[in-house]
Amino acid sequence: MRFGYPFVESIKSVLPLVDRFVVQVGDCSDNSLEVLQAIGDPKIEIEITPWDPEMRKAGEVLAYQTNLALDRCDSDWCFYIQADEVIHEADYPLIRRAMETNWHRPWIEGIRFRYLHFRGDYNIRDPLGYRRQIRIVRNDPQIRSVGDACGFGKNGRRLFSSLIRARVFHYGYVRPPKAMAEKTAQFQQFYVYDKQGKQVMQRNDNPLKEVGEYIYDMQACVPYNGSHPAVMQERIAAKDWETPAFTHVPLWRNKVWWHGRLRKAFPQIFDPKTPQVDHPQAPRETTKSSIDSVTRAKAA
Repeated sequence: MRFGYPFVESIKSVLPLVDRFVVQVGDCSDNSLEVLQAIGDPKIEIEITPWDPEMRKAGEVLAYQTNLALDRCDSDWCFYIQADEVIHEADYPLIRRAMETNWHRPWIEGIRFRYLHFRGDYNIRDPLGYRRQIRIVRNDPQIRSVGDACGFGKNGRRLFSSLIRARVFHYGYVRPPKAMAEKTAQFQQFYVYDKQGKQVMQRNDNPLKEVGEYIYDMQACVPYNGSHPAVMQERIAAKDWETPAFTHVPLWRNKVWWHGRLRKAFPQIFDPKTPQVDHPQAPRETTKSSIDSVTRAKAA
């Protein structure tokens, strides 16, 4: 609650799709646990697990907590959702059909969603965020949350997955500038420097001391005129901060967007130290069956 995560909306958006909703709750210094319990849905199962402060290298504590929830699930599919991600009810049929269709395709280990990233406001989209991520995985003890819990792997490789048109609405950068700065400072505590000094940050025992306002980078952003999930409508209506200054530059002539896209497309050119990653491609087949779906999730 303290950092403005829409975790209640996140959970409610997935509940219609699952039989159980497993939530790992860490040490809370606010009323997040009480708010979670107040949802009052019998599908929700809460486990309180303190976060190990020593597991901070590259955010590995996030994957560890996710795997604790993963191990508590017992159904065929596992739906993973983060505390700032929300599913649109219009996509429920697509998601159900994907689980049914892929159940008898044993080589399909995960289902990938398309992402919409919002920045600074609910009607501004950032097209440079990651475009796709796996959010449903087969219930296989060898499938693990990896890295800082943004993706999944199996025996050291990426999962074979099926891409669907269903969307994840990511609101991680939509909150008041002060709350955004505090959230960023706190989140950095889950990272420490490795030997190369990459992707990790120093620990600060008082991360919120003298935190100013977050400065949004809106240079590559575009307007968003589509609908939002129904569970988000009350939060959107309650927005009480000024939208960051934003000038829309069409992507075809937006230098910042082109630089970002090229950097992602050709990482070996922009950063020669970036390892080459092979993306496995699963064979195709068309079969259908029914499935009982269950979720595993982590809330912050």
